[in-house]
Amino acid sequence: MLKTLWATVRQGKIELLESAEIPEGTRVLVTLLPDDEAEFWLQASQTSLDEVWDNAEDDVYAQLLQK
Repeated sequence: MLKTLWATVRQGKIELLESAEIPEGTRVLVTLLPDDEAEFWLQASQTSLDEVWDNAEDDVYAQLLQK
């Protein structure tokens, strides 16, 4: 299963921003995001999420949760 985790580099080491159980020896792929592009990617992700979750078809589920 693929999973994306946010991290930062501190003193040459990658530090995860959230806790995760990663078995020893797990292969990882690291993608560097320059600071000036990080905000762009966050906004692009949010736009995609908004399209999926913010729509009238899902309003029926919100109504069901209120009952």
